[in-house]
Amino acid sequence: MNAEARSLIFLLACAGLVPAVVVLILHLPKFGAHALPYGDLINNSAPRERHVANAVSAVNFDYRAIDTLGEEFLLLGAVTGTVVLLRSKRGERADAPAGQVEGRPLRPRSDAVSGVTRLLAPVTALFGVNVALHGMTTPGGGFQGGVIIASAMVMVFLGEGYRSWRKSAPSVAFDATEGAGAALYALCGCASLLVGLPFLTNLLPLGTLRDVFSGGLMLIENAGVTLAVAGGFTVLFGEFLEETRVDCRSDDS
Repeated sequence: MNAEARSLIFLLACAGLVPAVVVLILHLPKFGAHALPYGDLINNSAPRERHVANAVSAVNFDYRAIDTLGEEFLLLGAVTGTVVLLRSKRGERADAPAGQVEGRPLRPRSDAVSGVTRLLAPVTALFGVNVALHGMTTPGGGFQGGVIIASAMVMVFLGEGYRSWRKSAPSVAFDATEGAGAALYALCGCASLLVGLPFLTNLLPLGTLRDVFSGGLMLIENAGVTLAVAGGFTVLFGEFLEETRVDCRSDDS
């Protein structure tokens, strides 16, 4: 398809979408107002019924916990599909050197980059753990904390290089981490069924409001999400980085 045809399709799409967008904008509620009672209901109910100050976590891990379970397995399926697709086109030799794209020579890392990443990687990882642990009391939780922890693993690659990355982020370990996190979340629901309660019903003491360890079963579910997200994103980053190494089937790898 040439550039003129693509431009024509784009303009036709705009002609159909722009009027609809304008209508939606004109019908938006006034700034600062909301017409839906669901948020107010959760804000009032979560501290009293679930002993958690973060209403978003109450929704994710209790009121609509089954939806979060589905999201976890969507992530697991997406990561698995990516891994199968990429690994089928290359081998699995962990000692293969990093590759070199034609026209983009590999440049040595500066001491500044190595120094900054060595400082920030552990700090970032600890911050991710902190965000995950305080998911019941402040904005955050397993989703956000898991992504931050995975970002810290990418800093290891930026500062130390490919071989150090492979030693600190082995794919087998993070494959297992992601699967274990998703399984832990699902097992929380199975535990509820075993004692005769509906799936993912809280069966642990709720603790004290605004305490880090409040929320009962939600704490375990949050831990499962942290493991699944941190493991899944680290695996994804690793697979993309693996694409930059020399094909291990070649003679010079």
